[in-house]
Amino acid sequence: MSISKFSSTFARVGAASAALLAPAVAFAQETAAPAAAAAAPAFTMDKGDNTWMLVSSALVLLMTIPGLALFYGGLVRAKNMLSVLMQVFMITAVVSLIWVTYGYSLAFTDGGSLNSFIGGFSKAFLAGVNTSSLAETFSKGVAIPEYTFIVFQMTFACITPGLMVGAFAERVKFSAVMLFVVLWVTFIYFPMAHMVWFWGGPSSYSAPAGLIFSYGAIDFAGGTVVHINAGIAGLVGAIMLGKRTGYKKEIMAPHSMTLTMVGASLLWVGWFGFNAGSNLEANGYASLAMINTFVATAAAAVSWCIVESLARGKASMLGGASGAVAGLVAITPAAGFAGPMGSIVLGLVVSPICYFFVDVVKNKFNYDDSLDVFGVHCIGGIIGALGTGILVNPALGGAGIVDYSTADFAATYAGTATQVLNQAKGVLTTLLWSGIGSAILYKIVDVIIGLRVSVEAEREGLDLATHGEAAYHS
Repeated sequence: MSISKFSSTFARVGAASAALLAPAVAFAQETAAPAAAAAAPAFTMDKGDNTWMLVSSALVLLMTIPGLALFYGGLVRAKNMLSVLMQVFMITAVVSLIWVTYGYSLAFTDGGSLNSFIGGFSKAFLAGVNTSSLAETFSKGVAIPEYTFIVFQMTFACITPGLMVGAFAERVKFSAVMLFVVLWVTFIYFPMAHMVWFWGGPSSYSAPAGLIFSYGAIDFAGGTVVHINAGIAGLVGAIMLGKRTGYKKEIMAPHSMTLTMVGASLLWVGWFGFNAGSNLEANGYASLAMINTFVATAAAAVSWCIVESLARGKASMLGGASGAVAGLVAITPAAGFAGPMGSIVLGLVVSPICYFFVDVVKNKFNYDDSLDVFGVHCIGGIIGALGTGILVNPALGGAGIVDYSTADFAATYAGTATQVLNQAKGVLTTLLWSGIGSAILYKIVDVIIGLRVSVEAEREGLDLATHGEAAYHS
């Protein structure tokens, strides 16, 4: 490469880096807290709530490792099994450390003038957090230990980037995955979590909230933050890395549907912690989220198999597992808002749409989303987010939206058009933030260390070429 071309490339990377790092510089200049902070309200902590949240945190970890790892691992070729396990496992380890260092603070503290988009550093390194500090739930004056809330949200931060690896599996550098994840959680995930979930709580409901929360959009457990966010980032990565060597010319069938079924089942079990745990309390809303998670998933699995039988003449285990995951994704934002019958309808509807994107749209546009992260997670998340705006309606069996400005926290509903519009604004913001931001971060990683392994390494398999070991020995 000539010196002039190198200089030009370096300048472009420098400009992109400066644009991404500018918020971090601004965050560091923010003052910690208002000079005259209001006295903290008196909170009560219930041991049952805390127990449920600790169990839920463990369930979400279970759905990541080994659940997600086995689900993806079974879907790739045998020579790449261990590489997928390693990526998901190490993402969990690395993101856990980042979360307690500065991630929790950026996601769940007041960001001052930038509060619509991101928090600050007032709780970096968990400053001020101890065994006595509490985090308010969705009931005024009711709280759980802040450590419990930190651990629960940490599991969400771990699984979200783990979902992406399925989109570019079997051809990406392990080092590139790890560097990208560090950048992605910092500049994409933490801001998204803040925009969707940060608010003052029932005791300070009028305090400034994150951008998407302020739209009036509702997302019970992460349809935008987790699934649309990871799904669109995965699609961008799959396109930027290019197709696998031999794509559509060689057989790339899953090497173990047995492991995929085990992984999908662990995801289903762990998702009860994911959805019902997002209520933060062990009450009727947690029970609602649990039954909705159960029946929506069942309906989506049945729906996918019916569509597959009509289209191909046979129902497959892969189809059943894919449908179950699509149902889990779709019910995530609606879990504590929809009624059980509405959840079944959502499950029945989401699978045919996801099937269409996986079977028709992907082939039409010829992108290699290895394990259909975009078709299932992003599309399923969009259907779930928009559907939440409809199914929350009490007239349809929904729970309504709590109005914290009323003395009794009455359930309200702004109307279908208004709420679906609010949901759509949240979806669009997520797609733009994650899609554009992820493309910039992929490019930075590609310039620094390269995204893709060599053709020789890809043909050998990433297990041996990257990690020097194999998942199986005959």
